[in-house]
Amino acid sequence: MRILESIPGSLEPTRPRVAGNFGPRAGRLQFIDPPSRVVERSHSPCPVPRRLRLWRTLALWGSGKAVSLPHSSCFYAAILACLAMPRAFAGDLGPVSESQRKFINELAAKSRSAESEHAAVIAGVDGWFFLSSDIRFLSVGQFWGADAAKVSRAHKAESADPIPAIVDFHDQLKKRGIDLLLMPVPPKAAIYPEEILADVDLHGETAAPYLARFYEELRKREIDVVDLAPVFLQNRTNEHGPVFCKTDTHWSGFGCVLAAQTIKEKIHDKLSGQPRKDYAAEWEEITIKGDLGDLAGPNIKKPEPEKIAVRTISDKQTGAAINPDPNSPLLIIGDSHTLVFHDFLAEKSGLLDQLAYEIGFAPDLIGTRGSGATSVRVSLYRRAKKDPEYLAKKKIIVWCFAAREFTESDQGWDKVPVGQ
Repeated sequence: MRILESIPGSLEPTRPRVAGNFGPRAGRLQFIDPPSRVVERSHSPCPVPRRLRLWRTLALWGSGKAVSLPHSSCFYAAILACLAMPRAFAGDLGPVSESQRKFINELAAKSRSAESEHAAVIAGVDGWFFLSSDIRFLSVGQFWGADAAKVSRAHKAESADPIPAIVDFHDQLKKRGIDLLLMPVPPKAAIYPEEILADVDLHGETAAPYLARFYEELRKREIDVVDLAPVFLQNRTNEHGPVFCKTDTHWSGFGCVLAAQTIKEKIHDKLSGQPRKDYAAEWEEITIKGDLGDLAGPNIKKPEPEKIAVRTISDKQTGAAINPDPNSPLLIIGDSHTLVFHDFLAEKSGLLDQLAYEIGFAPDLIGTRGSGATSVRVSLYRRAKKDPEYLAKKKIIVWCFAAREFTESDQGWDKVPVGQ
C-alpha cells in the first residue's frame, strides 16, 4: 500500500524508530533501541504540523524506508503494524509493473472477500465464473522458496515449496531414461482478466507475472515446462469459442485441443518411430452444466447450462472410443484436466483423445479427480509397484494439472518415489 509517492522535507527523529522492513520482503514490525537518527534534521524554520508529519512518515514507510515516530505516536505505530500485517503473510511481490500490481491487489481483495464469506466461487462479468482458489493463487505473489510456507495451503510447512518435489520427480525419471514434460494449466483469470475485473488494463503485460518467473526457476533446474498461456492468449477468441468454460473450472473443448497440439510439437520427434493409427475427428456442440454453478453459494445466481464446442475423436475404421494403452511410451498423469471430456462432461473429447489424434497412437493415462500435485504421483508409484516392468515401457510423461495447485493443494508437494 503506497499512500504518497514522495513529500518534500524531512522529519525530526526524536524517538526509537520503526525499522523499515515493510517492503515486499517484510515480515515483522520491529522497534529498535536505543534511539538512532535515521533521517536528516529539518532545516526549516517552521515546525511541521503533527498531521503532516504522520503522512510523511507513512510515505517513507510505503517506500520501504526506516521511519521514526515521536514518543506519543504509539497509535500511529499500531497503524503501521496493521498495514504491514498482510505483507507478513504474502509472498514477495517483487518488481512488477503498476498495472500488474493494481490487478494483483484487486484480485487479493476479491479473494479475501470470498474467503470471509466461505465462497468457493466468484462471479465475474458477462456470465463468467471463477474458482476463488484460482483468484487467490494469482494474488499471493511469489510462492516458492522462502515465501512458500507463507502462502501455501499445505498442511505441512515442509511440503509448501513445489520446486524440490518437481525436481526430485524429474531426476528420478531421468535416471530411468524417461523425459518429464510439466504442463500446468494457467488460471482462467490469467487468460481472461477482463472477465473478472471489467476495467482491467494490463497494457499487454502478463496477468500472472509470478507464474512466469516460477517457470524460469524450473527451467534453470532443467525442467521442461510447457507454458500454455501464450497459445491460449493467441486463441482467446475463436470460432470454436473461448479456451476456458465460462461456468466450469476446466479448459474448454477447444482449449483441450490446443493443449494436445502444443504437446505434439514438443514430443513429435522423440516418438517418431512409433506405429501410427488413423483416427477420425469431428467438431460438435454440446451443452454442459459446469461445476462452478454447483459450487456457487446462495448469494450467486446459478448460471444457465453452457454450450461449448468439442472435437470428438474415434477409431476411423470402427468408430470406437480410444482407451488408454498401458504399453504406450507416452503417459499422461494429472488432475481432472486429464479426464474432462473423456470421463465426464463428454466422451471421446478429452486430452487423451486429442493427443491420440495428433500423434497417431493412444497414450496411457493416470488421472485423478483430486489433486494433481502429490496424489497422482502416489498413483503412479502404486502402478509401478504392481507391475515392475511398467515404467520400462515409458519414454515421456506429461504431467498436467491446474497451476493453482502450486499454492492451493492442502496435500502440498511431497517427494514420492517413482518405483522400487
